[in-house]
Amino acid sequence: MPANDPRNEPVQHFQRPTGPLIARRGPTGLPGRVPGLRRSRRPLWSVIVFLLLISGVGIRAYRDLSRPEGWAYWKEYYAPSSTMSARSGDLHGQRILSIGGRIGASSASWFRDRLDEIKIPAGSLVLLSSPGGDLNQAMIMGELIRARGLDTAVGILDASDRIIPSYCASACVLAYAGGKARIGIEGSELGVHRFVTTTSGQDPVAETRRTAGAILGYMTKMGVSPAIVEAMSETRDVHWLSTENAVDMHLITARAETLPTIPR
Repeated sequence: MPANDPRNEPVQHFQRPTGPLIARRGPTGLPGRVPGLRRSRRPLWSVIVFLLLISGVGIRAYRDLSRPEGWAYWKEYYAPSSTMSARSGDLHGQRILSIGGRIGASSASWFRDRLDEIKIPAGSLVLLSSPGGDLNQAMIMGELIRARGLDTAVGILDASDRIIPSYCASACVLAYAGGKARIGIEGSELGVHRFVTTTSGQDPVAETRRTAGAILGYMTKMGVSPAIVEAMSETRDVHWLSTENAVDMHLITARAETLPTIPR
């Protein structure tokens, strides 16, 4: 075999480089692709979508917290001051949810959670006992009651599943009006008065008219006579409606003839 035959040269085994990678150059002199090496790149569109989602959440949070009612809602949600309480029971096979206390800035969410917890079916009774509170929250509670086909009455459910007469005043009457059937219990009272707006930076007269219009529209939707708004506008003090007045206004639509009650 000739001495200069390349087959006489020792065999060189290929080893993976252990130092820094140097891209070999292609025919144009530019760095070429190293065989077996893939570039890890994060798609630009995924980064853009992520930034848009974050910015959207931030904008919504800012809008919520930049409004006084937004602060009031979250403060009430995480540190409730409405003192609302709930108790459920059964009367003659009818499911009852008894709620009481002041209606706060997050009471509608609280109320919806209670309805979901006990899975209260349509035709069940919601007992109310409250001095009133947040106007908008009370109307949302009334909408929830109507949407789920529930009845309303004024009273408290005791430990023996008997109803103690109570009172429902101011904004509470709006929640009561949501009942598909609104039951009048002897000894219980419904109280109304003029709603006063305290929104700063707005014309108080215009805001009061807007509030009265919202209440009128809501009560009409619930089947209550517009006379209820007239009764509200008569005085800033609570006016306790007689049973006859409440029936004439279609606020009470049924009598509690079969519900066991305890006189006060």
